[in-house]
Amino acid sequence: MFPLTSRKISFTLRDMTRALLALPLMALALPLHAQEVSPQRLKADVETLVGFGTRHTMSSPTDPKRGIGAARAWAKAQFEASSAACGQCLAIVTPETTVTGERLPTPTRIVDVVAIQRGSERPNEVVIVAGHIDSRVSDVMNATADAPGANDDGSGTALVLEAARVLSKRKFPTTIVYAVLSGEEQGLYGGKLLAEYAKAQGWTVKAMFNNDIVGNSRGSDGLVDDTHVRVFSEGPRGDGDAALARAQRAIGGENDSPSRNLSRWLAGLSDPARTGLAVRQVWRADRMGRGGDHLPFEALGYPAVRFSVAVENYDRQHQDLRTEQGRAYGDTIEAMDFAYLAKVTRLNVAGLAALARAPLPPVATVKAAVQTFTEVSWKPVPGAVRYALWQRRTDAPGWPVKPVLQTTQTQVTLPGVRGDDWFFGVSAIAADGSASPVASAVPGGGFGPQEQR
Repeated sequence: MFPLTSRKISFTLRDMTRALLALPLMALALPLHAQEVSPQRLKADVETLVGFGTRHTMSSPTDPKRGIGAARAWAKAQFEASSAACGQCLAIVTPETTVTGERLPTPTRIVDVVAIQRGSERPNEVVIVAGHIDSRVSDVMNATADAPGANDDGSGTALVLEAARVLSKRKFPTTIVYAVLSGEEQGLYGGKLLAEYAKAQGWTVKAMFNNDIVGNSRGSDGLVDDTHVRVFSEGPRGDGDAALARAQRAIGGENDSPSRNLSRWLAGLSDPARTGLAVRQVWRADRMGRGGDHLPFEALGYPAVRFSVAVENYDRQHQDLRTEQGRAYGDTIEAMDFAYLAKVTRLNVAGLAALARAPLPPVATVKAAVQTFTEVSWKPVPGAVRYALWQRRTDAPGWPVKPVLQTTQTQVTLPGVRGDDWFFGVSAIAADGSASPVASAVPGGGFGPQEQR
């Protein structure tokens, strides 16, 4: 096992080599309850969502059968059913605002439907899973045409509802938030609303999973890939400022934002040999020239990533329903792959459960300039019984499989380790072995908003 000590550590290069060859931390694997995810329920939910005709943000908020209002009411009823099944374990809230903008020329209500499963020990620590319920056709201002939105983003909405059904049966020390967002297609308004709601509640957001277009495996060019899901993460922090940029130029950290380390953690969570799904990390905030509801979270300094399919079908998103020269256009359910959507849902469920059990990643700093040894220190976090120290080469894309060591202390000295050549990070481990993502010991590496200066 890795060295475990209650004293200040002085670790040699030889010891480090031995530790790197030792057994790894408890391997992350999909928990058994992730297997409760049902492709049939996911399909039924998407069919219901498609049945509302259009879910455009400017469609009717009051029609009981067609439009955004009926769809939101149905999503709320699904959360209420999950809550009833777990003894009213979910608090359901509907934050709202009224918005005008380039794509909302008249004042329009934006309403999010949110279910909160409060943690039993540290309820202020929160992990969020979200998808947007609104849909559109070719003309983003067309609020009357049929806009089935099966994959964009009926798939993400169905994923969120299914995650609530599965995980609400369990108890966790920290809080899980399930969110169905509105107004994404008109300007990421639902994501901004929820991010501001999280800030107003004083939540410590460990992670936000945005699931947007997660239910197809065949691209518009015929390419099929049902074995990968893309996870997008920002590099430079969305809430960074000039002072942080100067510090990162001096020390490093432009590839070590909390969102980037969350992406690395998710990539290690799924075992492709067992699950048939691997994470393909994409190191940009979102697809080229496009955006999603995780971006308002990153702008406030909350770790956030976007899940999306390995290959997009552009004929089946943001398109009027039609057939041209034998080619079908429009976001209909026939183009979806529900076995694939179930795999992405299981990965989300596993990630949510693991983060809801784990402590927060510590805020770590390193002292190594102009010396032949490295000192790493960090602040203790609630729920942690020990910590793992990680080390990677500056040109390595991810953390190694095994940490350097484990310790109950909050400071480590590594003799003979010249810090210029390495990046360091720390993860926190709970009593049951649940481990947080790694927080890099660089400027801006902490899992929380930047301090105002």
